[in-house]
Amino acid sequence: MSDFTDITYEIENGLAWITINRPDRYNSFRARTVDELVKAFKMAWVSSDVGAIVLTGAGEKAFCTGGDQKQRMETGDYGPSDSGMLEIDSLHRVIRDVPKPVIAAVNGFAIGGGHVLHVLCDLSIASDTAVFGQNGPRVGSFDAGFGTAYLARVVGEKRAREIWFLCRRYTAEQACDWGLVNKVVPADQLRAEVQAWGEEIVQLSPTALKMLKQSFNMDTEQFAAMGQMAMTGLHMFGESDEAKEGITAFNEKRLPDFSNYRGN
Repeated sequence: MSDFTDITYEIENGLAWITINRPDRYNSFRARTVDELVKAFKMAWVSSDVGAIVLTGAGEKAFCTGGDQKQRMETGDYGPSDSGMLEIDSLHRVIRDVPKPVIAAVNGFAIGGGHVLHVLCDLSIASDTAVFGQNGPRVGSFDAGFGTAYLARVVGEKRAREIWFLCRRYTAEQACDWGLVNKVVPADQLRAEVQAWGEEIVQLSPTALKMLKQSFNMDTEQFAAMGQMAMTGLHMFGESDEAKEGITAFNEKRLPDFSNYRGN
C-alpha cells in the first residue's frame, strides 16, 4: 500500500504479511505505526484472498520493541494519529478479534509492547536469534490486562511475574520451553517456516477457524476491560515525575533512580 509509511502489507499464497518497517528504531511503534497496523489487520480481515495473517518486523534485529521512547522523550507523546489517540488498545483488539489465525514471526527483539503483541498473536514462531522480555518498570510504564493477566495464562503466574518484575531478557529456546512460542528455527528459515504453517492453515475451513478462535478468546475476554482501565492509569502515570525519570534515564542510557518514590 503506497499510503503506508511505517509498515508494509503484502499477500502471498493466502497469507497477509504485515511488517513493521521502522528498523532504524528497532521497529518500535509511534502513533502512526499503530494506526497503520490497525488498518492493515482490517484489510486482511475483509480480504477473500487472505486465510491467515503474519505479523513481523523489518530487518534482522527486531520484531518490535514497543513504544518509541525516543519519540516520547522528544515530544512527550507518541506523535500524531488519525484520532488524536494512541490506538494501542484498538490494535490489541483487532489482533484478537480478526476471525483469521494470526502468526507472529519473531525475527529479533520482542520487548515491552512488542512482547505483548507477539503474546496476543494466536501462534508465535521465532528465529533462534529472537530475544524476549518486558521493559515497562524500567522506563516508567506498564501494561495490564492482556499484557499481564493473559501472559499468566500462557506461561503461568510465577513466570509472568518474573518477566514483569525483573525485566530480564530470555532466549528463543527458553521462550519455547515456557510456552511463549510454538517453534524456534534458524533465522534464515523463519519466513519459509511461517509460510508453511500459514499455508497449512489456509487449507482449513475458515468458518471453523473463526469459531475456534472466538471460543479460545471467550475465556479471557474480561482482560479487555482490565486493559482499558490500565490505559487510563498509564495515561495519568505518564505525567508523573516518576515516569519521566524512567524515560529520561532510558534515553540517557543510564539506570533510573526511583528511590524517591518507594514510600508512596
